[in-house]
Amino acid sequence: MRFLMIDRITSWDPGHRGTAVKNVALSEDFFDDHFPSKPIMPGVLIIEGMAQLSGLLLEEGVRRDTGKNIKALMSIVERAKFRLPTYPGDTLEYEAVGVSVNELGGRAKAQARIRGELVAECTLTFSFHEIHNEKLEARRAEVLALWMRGLDQHAAR
Repeated sequence: MRFLMIDRITSWDPGHRGTAVKNVALSEDFFDDHFPSKPIMPGVLIIEGMAQLSGLLLEEGVRRDTGKNIKALMSIVERAKFRLPTYPGDTLEYEAVGVSVNELGGRAKAQARIRGELVAECTLTFSFHEIHNEKLEARRAEVLALWMRGLDQHAAR
């Protein structure tokens, strides 16, 4: 994963609801081109942050309930709306809520806020794929542990 759009998961109920934050720094690579004289975070990267949280939320619910090693791959973005720009120095607060899950995939509604104000929202659909790649699993576990630092271990799994 080239861009990690989550810095920390702040609440966690696998398969149901999760929240996370992303601190937007002026040093982010994407600000070099978007835009040099007026840096604004690209909307597609806000969707990516919502997708990272939503996909992980659905994955962890399925892994917990079935024991299957699955990866959620985003396949559809619906009703994406961008309401306010995001600037360097802002902290994005993501929320994902699981809407539906079956053996093939799942859906989540996601929002991004800054200081409580709605910045973006969408509904995301994911397909599930079993994975058998030790390197990918090790990296996933490493990132998940970093994102969940500070959460009660019982809430994290």
